[in-house]
Amino acid sequence: MRASTVIPIIGFGLLCIILAVALYGRNPQEIPSVLIDAPVLEFQLDGLDGRVKSSAGLSLSDLKMGQVSVVNYWASWCGPCRVEHPLLMQLAEDHGVIVHGINYKDKPADAGAFLDSLGDPYQLVGRDQTGRTAIDWGVYGVPETFVVDGNGVIRFKHVGPLTEHDVTHRLLPALELAQDNLQF
Repeated sequence: MRASTVIPIIGFGLLCIILAVALYGRNPQEIPSVLIDAPVLEFQLDGLDGRVKSSAGLSLSDLKMGQVSVVNYWASWCGPCRVEHPLLMQLAEDHGVIVHGINYKDKPADAGAFLDSLGDPYQLVGRDQTGRTAIDWGVYGVPETFVVDGNGVIRFKHVGPLTEHDVTHRLLPALELAQDNLQF
């Protein structure tokens, strides 16, 4: 065989091997984030007006109270948010997890109706009307869920709707690890 025939075949083979090695074992659901182990940037969001539990809003100081919490980005117009919502309710009720919500580019009345119909797992809710806070958190879209330690540092990020498997095998262990690290 000629070198002009063999060299492109060898080059293509090497390229395939490099791509296979780079992709092997990677979970396409896991999107790396440079914000893991980074402090949450300063923010102050208004709450949902007219709701006793959710009217106070959410700010960085609420996340720096010495307790690990889950922060969930959601919207009433988001179908996957409806799917994961029972799991957030279960986290708050059955596991005693502090869950805060950030309502993303939504109408306050629609957000309130969403919580009235599906239940309200959130201790505090902030409204991110402009999406500016979502950019600071590195949000790609709703739903997204974060574990924040009691010092206001992001320890875990989940993109997309949570499943029971995600809660059991990823979120709860991340909460436990964040709690263990907070005690040192």
